[in-house]
Amino acid sequence: MILSELGWDGFFQSQPREGIPGRIALSSRECFLVWTELGELEVRPSGRLRHSSSRWPTVGDWVLLRENGAVIDRVLKRKTVITRKEPGKQPREQVLAANIDVLFIVSGLDRDYNPRRIERYLVLAEDSGARPVILLNKVDLASELSLNVEDIARETQRLSPPSPVLLLSAASGQGLERLARLLAQGETGALVGSSGVGKSTIMNRLLGEERQNTCAVRADDHRGRHTTTRRELFAMPGGWLLIDMPGLREIQLWAEEGTVCSSFGDVQQLAQFCRFRDCTHTTEPGCAVQSHLDPERLSNYRKLQREPAHLERKSGGRLAHQERQRWKAIERSMRRHPKRG
Repeated sequence: MILSELGWDGFFQSQPREGIPGRIALSSRECFLVWTELGELEVRPSGRLRHSSSRWPTVGDWVLLRENGAVIDRVLKRKTVITRKEPGKQPREQVLAANIDVLFIVSGLDRDYNPRRIERYLVLAEDSGARPVILLNKVDLASELSLNVEDIARETQRLSPPSPVLLLSAASGQGLERLARLLAQGETGALVGSSGVGKSTIMNRLLGEERQNTCAVRADDHRGRHTTTRRELFAMPGGWLLIDMPGLREIQLWAEEGTVCSSFGDVQQLAQFCRFRDCTHTTEPGCAVQSHLDPERLSNYRKLQREPAHLERKSGGRLAHQERQRWKAIERSMRRHPKRG
């Protein structure tokens, strides 16, 4: 394997390194498959990495292995990273993939299509640093479902004007050849979307073989079932790489409020014409955003803005509680063991 063909470039070369560089292609609990110049290696993290590192290895990461090639010593600094809030009540970050150049947001043109969910994925891409590309799959169902796919494509394009919107059919292969043109050799893409949108079928078509399991969606509601159960990196025939990920049931943001604002460029442009400079775009008279923006898009913008603020309050409260508990433990220890003399 040639490292440059796996995405190794000056960004990673410039970092201090001692050991064998490799890229994580598959992770399963504490066992990782790593691609190196020596070939594929099955490795485990070192004890130091397990207990003291702030970066736990994930698919797409570049890591340094010990000279025997069996242990991960360090995870190199990431160029980009896709994260979300971990499902559940606790405010914890979940890293989905690292060092992604293009994030393919896949939406089915059946009942999965949801502009508000696509907006959420676009915030995820903005926060990650990857270039978003929206894939509208299942155009072969357009006549059966009486869909005007051109109108849907135009509506989707308005969600993020700089981002390409591609119409395709993974079942027939229509439009898939355009994906490879969006990545240079050695660059990495990732497929994200709900279960049943056709991510694994897209992967199989691009690879030219049935590598990923697929399953038909339910006939009553067009929803899919999880067939991909792990995140895995694949080398594409064209010299680029692609990560297939399990369907995401929920996408709670792990981002700052400013990231949400950056994803809604039309809101920022309209805000320049509001009567008040500090307009919140809620009840103020003369608000250009309320007057010209689609009400559902504006409602989703407000909702997405509230999530980082809520997360910050929750995280701050949890950290403050932990700090209070730590000092209480110190005070108890001092009372039990006072200094002598």
